[in-house]
Amino acid sequence: MLGACWLVWAPRAGAAPGGALRIDRGRFTVIHYSGDAALAASILTAAVTRDTFPWLPRSTSRILIMVAPDAATFREWAGAGAFPWIAALAFVDQHRVVVQGRRAPGSVGDPLQVLRHELAHVALHDYLGDLPPRWFDEGYASFAAGEERMDGFIQTNAALVLRAMPSLAALDTMLSNPRATDARAGYALSLRAVTELASIDRDRGLEPLLSAWKERRSFDLALRRAYALTAAQFEARWQRQTRWQFAFLAIAADSALAIAVFLLLLLPLHRRRRREQRQRLALLREREAITERAARSQALDTLLHSIGPVSAPPSPDA
Repeated sequence: MLGACWLVWAPRAGAAPGGALRIDRGRFTVIHYSGDAALAASILTAAVTRDTFPWLPRSTSRILIMVAPDAATFREWAGAGAFPWIAALAFVDQHRVVVQGRRAPGSVGDPLQVLRHELAHVALHDYLGDLPPRWFDEGYASFAAGEERMDGFIQTNAALVLRAMPSLAALDTMLSNPRATDARAGYALSLRAVTELASIDRDRGLEPLLSAWKERRSFDLALRRAYALTAAQFEARWQRQTRWQFAFLAIAADSALAIAVFLLLLLPLHRRRRREQRQRLALLREREAITERAARSQALDTLLHSIGPVSAPPSPDA
C-alpha cells in the first residue's frame, strides 16, 4: 500500500520522500534516486514524446513512474505480483508504473520498451476498464511496444509440440505462471492473437473492435460487429494460423522427437543383433580354424602318401 500512498502524494508535493528525486513533464511524474538520474530522464522523455497508443484516444490521466534503485526496492514497490523474471509492473487502476533501475539484469530487455509496454496497459484500461481478458491485455501491450517476443519463440514452439494449441482462455493461466518458460510462451501466443485480430481489417486495425467493445461490453458481440466473426470462429482461426506460422520449427521438433523415440525403440534390437553377429563370427572363426587344421592334416597325409614309405639305410655289415 506504500506505493498507492505515494501515488496520492506525488502529484501534490514538491519533493519525493526518503531521499528520492522527482521530475515532472506533461502528465508524467518520475520518482527516482540519484543513481538512476539518466535513466529517469530518458524514461520521462520517452513517455512524453510517445504519448499515444494504437487505436486508442490519447489519455489525460496523470501517471506516476517509480524507478526502483535495486531488486529489493522493486519487490517492495511491486508487491507479491512481481515474479523474479518481471522487469516492470503497471497498477492500472492507480495509474502507477514501477520499473527496475540501472541495476536491472540484462535479461529484462530494453527499459524504454518495457516502459511503453506498461504504459500501454494503463492506456487500454483507461479506455476499456476491466473488459479485456489478460491475454488481450498483454498481447496489446506487446503489440503497442513493438515487441517481437523472440524470447518466447522457442518456448511457444515447445508448447505447440508437447501439447495441443491452447485456447485463448488458457493463455491467461500461462501468463500467470511463475515459471518464466510458460509465461513467455503465453506472451508470445497472446501477441500473435492480437496481431491476428489487427490483420483482419488492414486499414483500420483494432479500431472497430475496441470501439464496439467499449459500447457492447462483450468481446464476442464486438467481434461480430467489427469483423463479422464469433469469438469461437476467431479462436479457431488464430489456432490454425499460429500453428501454421510456427509449423516449420514444430515439424522439425516433431521429427526430432519421432526419431529419438524410434532410435530408443531400436536400441535394444540393435544391441541384440550386434551380440548375435559377434556370436556368429566367433562360431565361423572356430569352424574356419577346425577346417584349416583338417585341411593341413589332409595335405600332410597326401604329401606323405605321395612320397611312399621311407627305405631303411643299408647296414654297415652288408
